[in-house]
Amino acid sequence: MLSIVVGIGGGFSAVIIKNSVWFIDGLLDNFIPEKIHTYFNFIFPIFGLSLTVLVIKYVVKRPVRHGIPNVLYSLSQRNGKIRRHNMFSSIITSSLTVGFGGSVGLEGPTVATGAAIGSNLAILFHLEYKQIMLMLGCASAAAMAAIFKAPITAIVFAVEVIMIDLTSFSLIPLLVSSITAVITSYFFLGQDVLYPFKFQATFTHGDLPWYILLGVVTGLVSAYFSKIYRLISKWFDGMSSEWKRLLIGGVLLGVIVFLFPPLFGEGYNPINSCLQGHMGYLYDNSLFDFMRGNIYSVFVFIILLILVKIFATSITFGAGGVGGIFAPTLFMGVHTGMLFALFLNTTGIHVVNENTFALIAMAGLIAGVLHAPLTGIFLIAELTGGYKMFVPLMIVASVSYLTVRLFVKNSVYTYQLAQRKELFTHDKNKAVLSMMKVNKLIETDFKPVNADASLGDLVKIIEVSHRNIFPVVDNENHMRGMLKMDDVRHLIFRPDKYEKVKVKDLMYMPEFYVSSNDSMQEVADKFHSCGRYNLAVIDEGKYVGFISRARVFSAYQKMLRHFSHD
Repeated sequence: MLSIVVGIGGGFSAVIIKNSVWFIDGLLDNFIPEKIHTYFNFIFPIFGLSLTVLVIKYVVKRPVRHGIPNVLYSLSQRNGKIRRHNMFSSIITSSLTVGFGGSVGLEGPTVATGAAIGSNLAILFHLEYKQIMLMLGCASAAAMAAIFKAPITAIVFAVEVIMIDLTSFSLIPLLVSSITAVITSYFFLGQDVLYPFKFQATFTHGDLPWYILLGVVTGLVSAYFSKIYRLISKWFDGMSSEWKRLLIGGVLLGVIVFLFPPLFGEGYNPINSCLQGHMGYLYDNSLFDFMRGNIYSVFVFIILLILVKIFATSITFGAGGVGGIFAPTLFMGVHTGMLFALFLNTTGIHVVNENTFALIAMAGLIAGVLHAPLTGIFLIAELTGGYKMFVPLMIVASVSYLTVRLFVKNSVYTYQLAQRKELFTHDKNKAVLSMMKVNKLIETDFKPVNADASLGDLVKIIEVSHRNIFPVVDNENHMRGMLKMDDVRHLIFRPDKYEKVKVKDLMYMPEFYVSSNDSMQEVADKFHSCGRYNLAVIDEGKYVGFISRARVFSAYQKMLRHFSHD
């Protein structure tokens, strides 16, 4: 039942966000004369980014994180709990960003909105973690299904990107939410994001080398996408003021969109025009209209669009805009495929169908940029009904993924989480460890002993302790070292040593210890490295307690059973 509600919520998220952007587009087209529209391309992005930053700062008053990375972060670090404001904040901010020309997509914010609805419904009904995780998967699948009207792809996306286990427990809710979202979208959205296309060619053995080469090319373009995205993100992160980021980013984006109007907004109109072979969109509202019809200018403009698109997308994010990278990925994919096909046909090296190569290249970019080859394969196959081209789709997506992995280990969705070691993965061992917290496993029933205490004082503490490890601290509870029962066993029956020997003469500082802020993966690695059964927990030099291998293992087994239970 909840999966139906989540599906409706995800469907309406897509409907509201899409219609909001179309409404803004309509206003701009109706109120700005076509003759001067080109010059306003510089102003609109700055205005939209400014509105977005102001809404976040003074209305939402909380950070609005990028859609899908935020969902992954919530799964791995917040037990699937997403703040309530995400049920509306992404709708408002992404509509302003994209509607006024921000060069990002709406899929991420739609998924974030749907996931927030699913998460808060799960919390409302006091569902357990595994059920919350499933609700987030259902919501994410619903959002993708509503946008592209591709329910199978949506389920694959939830499994491959959101990392929901596909089991008998999860399959039916994912199906129900996806179908519900598609029906909702058909009723209230109507227009397809991508026009329905059919593959105009069939797979032949003679094209095989060119599909392999296309896979390599899309993999290299994906690596370029990821590298530039990270470099620009770091550059903006180094700026101390959000207003400085807004000013610099807004001006840069305005200049880029002014010079290259196809980079205005999501980019689905250029994608559809490219697939139809109508290349006039390259020059529409452009200063370079006089070059229209020149085949060589088409090559130059497509190359420039591919190179500059990721700059426009990254700058939009860096300046404070809200959006996603799914649409930019499709944009770069379709132009990469079209450029590749035009080159082969124009030079006479080999005759290929340009529409087919453009479509298949989109799957290659999804596989490379998002590290989601199955999502790319099923999206293009489902949108085109082109299961007869399944083999080329599989070849290009696989080769692209393998190529990009040579240069980039994490997708743009998971890069920052991986850097912070907060990444939730399909590796169940790591996934379970990521859900365990050090501060929940700390044992505090150890008897501390002062470093200046005598052996006699230590013997008295031993008499009342049921542990064989003793943390040594100073008067301010700073950890000075520790003692094991085996280290003093030969002395405790020597009363003549009680006043002569001090604890500080017997203690040692452990080579390995942990902090309560460490991840469980770090704790597990330290247990593996040192081979000990107990590790001291020290925060800012102060003794907190101990964490034992036995307790970690017990908690791990319990969490694994809960995590795996169907």
